[in-house]
Amino acid sequence: MIPYAAGVIVPLALTLLVRNAKRDKKRGVTVDDVGGEPGHTVRNHRFKDPVSSHWEDISTLPELFDISCKNHSDRFFLGTRRLIAREVETSEDGKVFEKLHLGEYEWKTFGETLEAVCSFASGLVGIGHKSEERVAIFADTREEWFVALQGCFRRNVTVVTIYSSLGEEALCHSLNETEVTTVICGNKELKKLMDISQQLETVKRVICMDDEFPSEASSTWTTTSLSDVQKLGRESPVDPNFPLSADVAVIMYTSGSTGLPKGVMMTHGNVLATVSAVMTIVPDLGKRDTYMAYLPLAHILELAAESVMATIGSAIGYGSPLTLTDTSNKIKKGTKGDVTALKPTIMTAVPAILDRVRDGVRKKVDAKGGVAKKLFDFAYARRLSAINGSWFGAWGLEKLLWDLLVFGKIRAVLGGQLRYLLSGGAPLSGDTQRFINICVGAPIGQGYGLTETCAGGTFSEFDDTSVGRVGAPLPCSFVKLIDWPEGGYLISDKPMPRGEIVIGGSNITLGYFKNEEKTKEVYKVDEKGMRWFYTGDIGQFHPDGCLEIIDRKKDIVKLQHGEYVSLGKVEAALSISPYVENIMVHADPFYSYCVALVVAAQQTLEGWASKQGIEFTNFEDLCAKDQTVKEVYASLVKAAKQSRLEKFEIPAKIKLLAAPWTPESGLVTAALKLKRDVIRKEFSEDLTKLYAS
Repeated sequence: MIPYAAGVIVPLALTLLVRNAKRDKKRGVTVDDVGGEPGHTVRNHRFKDPVSSHWEDISTLPELFDISCKNHSDRFFLGTRRLIAREVETSEDGKVFEKLHLGEYEWKTFGETLEAVCSFASGLVGIGHKSEERVAIFADTREEWFVALQGCFRRNVTVVTIYSSLGEEALCHSLNETEVTTVICGNKELKKLMDISQQLETVKRVICMDDEFPSEASSTWTTTSLSDVQKLGRESPVDPNFPLSADVAVIMYTSGSTGLPKGVMMTHGNVLATVSAVMTIVPDLGKRDTYMAYLPLAHILELAAESVMATIGSAIGYGSPLTLTDTSNKIKKGTKGDVTALKPTIMTAVPAILDRVRDGVRKKVDAKGGVAKKLFDFAYARRLSAINGSWFGAWGLEKLLWDLLVFGKIRAVLGGQLRYLLSGGAPLSGDTQRFINICVGAPIGQGYGLTETCAGGTFSEFDDTSVGRVGAPLPCSFVKLIDWPEGGYLISDKPMPRGEIVIGGSNITLGYFKNEEKTKEVYKVDEKGMRWFYTGDIGQFHPDGCLEIIDRKKDIVKLQHGEYVSLGKVEAALSISPYVENIMVHADPFYSYCVALVVAAQQTLEGWASKQGIEFTNFEDLCAKDQTVKEVYASLVKAAKQSRLEKFEIPAKIKLLAAPWTPESGLVTAALKLKRDVIRKEFSEDLTKLYAS
């Protein structure tokens, strides 16, 4: 009897000790002696001052890359899948889809990559590009993107990064404003450039990442393949021209959620500070890790992540959102997606992608129904109970049993070897975070940062299992809350200080290119020389020093009777409805209620209609039916109540939309953030009708 009792009591006692230790752990520490505007300031508990570099004698990115390649010269570094076949499939409704059959990953070592980078840097000089001129990289994430970036850094050439999904107007603006003379792009992007060639004022040269490109391009610019540039560099090598820490490494154009994109000027020191800080967060980060690269390298989250992987000697395998899994849109049925082929241990993701993973798994479970669904729901509830801290949840052998019986197949969807996920770019819902924790079996490090802070800000630690928070300040940053009385947020608020988030440290960028007015508005330098960025986001600090994002100044609308509605907060709450693919809440100050545009989740809604015996000609027809709108609205109200929204925060009316919002449609950014102004204009008639009806 005693051994059995011990078998119960000892694990419970250990659980209690661990829970108390986590609860009492100080992850962020208050700082009193800080310059600038008065506020509540917190730093990382391990570092008294913001970190600039993890390495004593390294102050720029090319220096760091050079040393890393020499230290890991024989190890696999950059991997790309070879195209075996490209096929075209036609669906029953006549739509044509391209399907790819991709092979296994083929690898370059660190040593081979350094040779490719040096050759490209020398070839850049050979084709006539001068160090004081700027290069733009306009392409999807791929191996050549990274090689070109490092080659430019080696010659102290500033790189302008541009999303491959950017529209013509924003593309022209970005290239002309920065006076780019050389554009590096893929074949697909070259065709876009040719369409606007007459509007480009300074472009002289184009380097195509693909060996084959349209011959017409050569009649407009000096057009060369990347491989030919490297060949020229091998034949006529040039010594490197390493930059200084204060030199501008990248002018990163934002995705333009509020109009034309702004170019954020990042120095080598800025990016290095973030890389140095992130290296301290993920435990045991090193050579044994493999990283799945598929997010846009034009986004600071991906650029910083790949820079970290390059530094520690990890392998980077390249893929794309359209070929990521075995069931991705562009993968030929019966062949492997990128994660299955690579089996990564680390991935980054934006919340929109993780939401899709969650919704996809739930749809499959619901479709199976019966015993399979009941088993999944029971296993999920048992593991959720344990993660939430219950002694009587599924621990130990029971956890292993559920992993084997239920969650193993789900984990295989992302390769089966994932040990850590980094999430950033937008707030991640607690529901999705818990779902990924349980079903994928990997902790999620949720971070908060902006392009203007070089992705640096806060990051949740490996052992922090709480939801809804974005962690303590990174070692490179001080995070300060300042009063925003107009919105009712004060640092004197109880039980937690609240206010606008201001970030300071060596990761804070120089400002916006050729936009001094906007730079002065949101960037400040205090009396001690520290640079601060005013984010416009509203946060609160928990007692352990972790930050929670609770609002956004620009997203708050005052209704007719004086109530404040936070659009982003309401959207996050309602997006957990299974019928929601995307949603934008709209509030008019002249009315006492808000409304919403809802992009419906096609598979889920059609499944509901089928069970209800509802006939429809197409998805657009289904979305227009009154009973469909009522069903979706009821689901939104249920989600709102679960999130404890106030009555005035719940949209009084909705418009169901059948067509998805994609970066190509111009309604969301490449990072899948809403372009509110564009959506309002596009659906102005629908919004007017919602208020008029």
